[in-house]
Amino acid sequence: MDSRRTDCEAINLDIVEKVRPNMPEMNILYDLSDFFKVMGDGTRIQLLWALEESEMCVGDLAVLLNMTKSAVSHQLKVLRTAKLVKPTKKGKNVYYALDDFHVKTILEKALEHVCE
Repeated sequence: MDSRRTDCEAINLDIVEKVRPNMPEMNILYDLSDFFKVMGDGTRIQLLWALEESEMCVGDLAVLLNMTKSAVSHQLKVLRTAKLVKPTKKGKNVYYALDDFHVKTILEKALEHVCE
């Protein structure tokens, strides 16, 4: 249990005690927060959406999003570190795709929520 203390008493202690065991560990919640920070950038969302449609190389992504290759590469590195995209070398080029179906599902569900 967390050693921090609150300055109030529970109004519905039965609900608090029911929810407490289902709370993820703090380190997992911090990782989840970091995940949403990465996803919370407009440029990275554009990159993810483009890659949701098709595997693409840095140059094609740069043209699509009207960005420099350097800027695209920087953002792809952030997305790779967060395990949201994966690179595949094909000849002299590196192509990027969403890391797995979870990323696609998260994007689709988030869009569905925003469009409600």
